[in-house]
Amino acid sequence: QVQLVESGGGLVQPGGSLRLSCAASGSGFIIKTMGWYRQAPGKQRESVAVITSGGSTNYADSVKGRFTISRDNAKNTVYLQLNRLKPEDTADYYCNTISRRSGTSYDFASWGQGTQVTVSS
Repeated sequence: QVQLVESGGGLVQPGGSLRLSCAASGSGFIIKTMGWYRQAPGKQRESVAVITSGGSTNYADSVKGRFTISRDNAKNTVYLQLNRLKPEDTADYYCNTISRRSGTSYDFASWGQGTQVTVSS
């Protein structure tokens, strides 16, 4: 199993910045894709940014040019740098990984517990 622990959320003013981190732990797997999702009150969870093991990235249109995803494969950690934050970025942010069980072709998803980001003056 993969355990994911997120950190870095908080309250920030519009135009401000935050950096989210998500560290994965466990054994018996190889992490393929790491990503961040968010869910605002009353809305569905949506993909924010994804990064593959090779470093390819994909972003939601609403965050392109403002958010940057990166990962440290040696530390099994994914980061999300949030810049020029807007009130509409307010949401719970969840870390997600797609991992392959060692010695198999079985892929599985894991989720963190979420970290709250509030953008307000």
